[in-house]
Amino acid sequence: MRSEKVEFRGSQGAVLAARLELPEDEPRAYALFAHCFTCGKDQVAATRISRALTEFGIAVMRFDFTGLGGSGGDFGNTHFSSNVDDLVFADEYLRTHFEAPTLLIGHSLGGAAVLAARHRIPRIRAVATIAAPFSPDHVLHLLGSDRAEIERQGQAEVSLAGRMFRIRRQFLDDIGAQPQAERIAHLDAALLVFHSPSDELVGVDNARRIFDTARHPKSFVALDGANHLLTNPADTRYVATVLAAWAGRYVLSPTPLGDRPYRD
Repeated sequence: MRSEKVEFRGSQGAVLAARLELPEDEPRAYALFAHCFTCGKDQVAATRISRALTEFGIAVMRFDFTGLGGSGGDFGNTHFSSNVDDLVFADEYLRTHFEAPTLLIGHSLGGAAVLAARHRIPRIRAVATIAAPFSPDHVLHLLGSDRAEIERQGQAEVSLAGRMFRIRRQFLDDIGAQPQAERIAHLDAALLVFHSPSDELVGVDNARRIFDTARHPKSFVALDGANHLLTNPADTRYVATVLAAWAGRYVLSPTPLGDRPYRD
């Protein structure tokens, strides 16, 4: 496996930090990975799954959305639509400097983002979601009582996963206006839904709604016993192995996957 640091301009003009994981041989496909809400490209699930997929010949670029991790910009000025726009700019970077991605992978709210971005990234043949909400407005419950202050004052400092973030009313307005059901129903790509029946943050009913709304080809894989962030290496190994086998039908070259060992 080879790993390269890369940078590209995001939707709001800031430089976004990214990492491109490359297989030892010529990649058989390129993928984009979208991380979870307020997380980053170096979150454990994003890192392990991306690196594991290189063992199956899939190159994966993961990046920090505007205002998060190593990326520039102000998180307070972002919203769900800007995340989708960042994915489109990431696609443009890969198409220009390497090869157009054919696979989108998203974790949690990143899963909702890749479902929304599919229609703007023309060469995508397959989409995989991991612990994704059916609608992006699912994250609003994380704001708790701060939501009322945001609506009243126009913004508020909100504690999310132990860190403080400025959330503005535009975030609420944007996330409540997403036609996610229509996007899923007309995805025009193969869909693979991963979800844990015991997910403590995004209930498994979200996976059912995504699956029921989507058209074939579609598949569902239960991540029994996994937590929302997939902190157990065995869970990320399982996701990568199943995802690579599934991708072989839709995005990889005809060359068989073969027996490629997993390396964490």
